[in-house]
Amino acid sequence: MPTVGVVAIQGDYEKHIEALMNAAITDLQVKELRVPEDLAGVDKAIIPGGESTTVGMLMDRFGLGAALKDRAMEGMPVWGTCMGMILMAAEVEGRPSQYSLGLLDVTVKRNAFGSQFHSFEDEVRIEGMDEPATGVFIRAPIVTKCRGDAKPICTYGGQIVAVRQGNLLGTSFHPELTDDTRLHAWFARFGV
Repeated sequence: MPTVGVVAIQGDYEKHIEALMNAAITDLQVKELRVPEDLAGVDKAIIPGGESTTVGMLMDRFGLGAALKDRAMEGMPVWGTCMGMILMAAEVEGRPSQYSLGLLDVTVKRNAFGSQFHSFEDEVRIEGMDEPATGVFIRAPIVTKCRGDAKPICTYGGQIVAVRQGNLLGTSFHPELTDDTRLHAWFARFGV
């Protein structure tokens, strides 16, 4: 099985690591990513939720963003949840100076469901999954435009909340904050 790296600068990275370990995948290795050198031996990467301005600035300063982008362009699967999807997007509405890896050919809108006070959980149906999953939406973004090969794989209330573009995955919600490890198991097997 592959080694999955989780960007461990700020945010809920520990919950992603826990979800990967609880997915009961034989021989799965998990590694924390903070600097480009941490990508050595990593086959897939997760960019977790957190605060996009701060994490983007730190990823840029320490070179992790450029290294992740290079690896993704070479075919390494990358999954961004909430803030991670914002950082992967080509464009962020109303934030032209927002740091971005420009990997997903989408436009996102930050905090689309409202402030922290408006956070909620609800069932979501993800293309390719037999049963609904619980979506935890915390100041969640939405995808307002998909271009090129970026395709919606989940909507909620008529809004796009998950996309896939080849080896890239973006979700507005936080599956790592539930006991359901199916998405983590699916991502760990991406391309295997």
